[in-house]
Amino acid sequence: METGSKNPLSFHLAGVIPVAGQKLDFNLPWHDCMQPLAPGYLAIHHAIMQCAWAGCETIWIVCHKEMQPLLRYEVGEYVLDPVWLGRGNFDKFPSQTRKRIPIYYVPIHPKDRDKRDCLSWSVLYGAQTAYWISKQMSKWVVPDMYYASFPYGVYPLEILRQHRKQISSSKRFILSYENQTVQQGHYLGFTFDGEDFKRFRRDLRKNATGVHVPGKGMTREKLPVEKRWSARFFPLDKVFKSVILEEAKVIELPWYHKIDNWNSYCDFLASPERTAINKPYKKILSYKEFNGVGIDEE
Repeated sequence: METGSKNPLSFHLAGVIPVAGQKLDFNLPWHDCMQPLAPGYLAIHHAIMQCAWAGCETIWIVCHKEMQPLLRYEVGEYVLDPVWLGRGNFDKFPSQTRKRIPIYYVPIHPKDRDKRDCLSWSVLYGAQTAYWISKQMSKWVVPDMYYASFPYGVYPLEILRQHRKQISSSKRFILSYENQTVQQGHYLGFTFDGEDFKRFRRDLRKNATGVHVPGKGMTREKLPVEKRWSARFFPLDKVFKSVILEEAKVIELPWYHKIDNWNSYCDFLASPERTAINKPYKKILSYKEFNGVGIDEE
């Protein structure tokens, strides 16, 4: 995977939101990423707004195919950049100066289903899909960096506003809480490029198992059923432990909550930080679609 031109005037930061992964312990009729954080505001909304505040030009949600209709019904096809929302208030046509961030839905490939479809692989597969689709259109729209945003980590998003220029640059950007990052398996945002992608994918493939015992030959023994396709259960730190921190811009968060299990979800709801999470303005985040080509608005 190659990177784009990294020209600051045409920098493409692609946001990747992993949804496809092993189920958590909520055992509810809807997907785990649709847990409410505030009235009318879900965990998937929070991940999308994180990409918007970070300055992503595109957002790629990686989910299973059967989840796409429900997510699209709830999210729509684009979200408005909250930073650009008020810049055109004094223009004759304010809607034309607002920046739309398109949202694309990426289904997990059938060959990866129930084999290596963990959250880590969803991040890598989303970045790979964004790269190949962009490259087929033009080399000038190939993503320069990728920003991973997780639905199961809650923290204040406005802190990203003051670091947008650093996020949209060739220098890596990593969020931290109490000196803990995605390296330790926390759902904290970070950026990576094509070389990082290759290293993460190599680590995943190296540690993953298949059907047979690793080795050569046609008469290899088969692994026990519970040990086959181990990559589908890989935690974040298993794949992203090689994140480079030395030359990265590391930002310490004032607070952070994991909501990947029932107890931690209840801890967040009982915390004082819960009141800091609210649904954004309706014009920023609500169901919206792009107008079809040659179709008039009713």
